Amino acid sequence: MERRDLLKRLTGWCAAVALPAGARAAPPAALKKTEAEWKKLVSPAAYAVLFEHGTERAGSSPLNAEKRPGTYVCAACQLPLFDAAHKYESGTGWPSFWQPLPDAVGTSTDFKLIVPRTEYHCARCGGHQGHVFNDGPKPTGKRYCNNGVALAFVPQGHALPPLRS
Repeated sequence: MERRDLLKRLTGWCAAVALPAGARAAPPAALKKTEAEWKKLVSPAAYAVLFEHGTERAGSSPLNAEKRPGTYVCAACQLPLFDAAHKYESGTGWPSFWQPLPDAVGTSTDFKLIVPRTEYHCARCGGHQGHVFNDGPKPTGKRYCNNGVALAFVPQGHALPPLRS
């Protein structure tokens, strides 16, 4: 067996073992665009987070202070991801939610910090949103720690934007 094949097998095995119970692998993205197309639609900061898996600076998002009822949508494809009723103040400096909308996000395991973490992303376009941790409030005990630049907020009573095609 070649070294490259061995590394691929080990990486796949580690990823499979590291997925937390109940986590599901990312569904195939239903909306594909080129890098140039996404860069025309989102800000450079949003592109860096959504499609290069970056992280915005803690405390930098105006969505941290958003308290109104409404819906948080993916900044890239505009899929509704979170109900504002599921947002809470985690003290982390990023918008945090204890539960996403049904079928709104997919998960995968990343090893960027060596320790495996559960990353989540928009189920429609695959845009990176943040990471989920097991230190959130009841009833789920989850903390979906989101990059604010990867979201847009739609106040209750306003029409949701159409999904991008």
